[in-house]
Amino acid sequence: MNLLVDLLTQILNGSKAKKSFIYYPKSIKCGQILNKLIPTGIIVGYRTSKSYPNMYKIFLPGSGFNIAKPHMTPLSKPSRRVYVSAQDLWKLNTGLSVLILSTSKGIISDKDSRRLGVGGEAFCIIK
Repeated sequence: MNLLVDLLTQILNGSKAKKSFIYYPKSIKCGQILNKLIPTGIIVGYRTSKSYPNMYKIFLPGSGFNIAKPHMTPLSKPSRRVYVSAQDLWKLNTGLSVLILSTSKGIISDKDSRRLGVGGEAFCIIK
């Protein structure tokens, strides 16, 4: 989970520095997280880098985009994990936000987690 917290930090720092892309080491979990971040607008897309085959090239929305930047907040940290049960998901009001969970079914959003009836570690919330 350390790599995933670092991934969020890298994306946030790259966005603040107004970079058009960043590089990040490839892993299966990072690919799953990146797939969940594309529909939220945090990233535009990603692919395997041609010059660095063991890295992802993650494309960030630049200044040419006129979309409101979503705010991403990490919840779990290596020193303090935050877990949410399937019953507690129904109590959360995530109307305009998306909660990303690491579950036994993989990395999924709170909407998918409610549908599947599984809980897990709350990774981040995107508002």
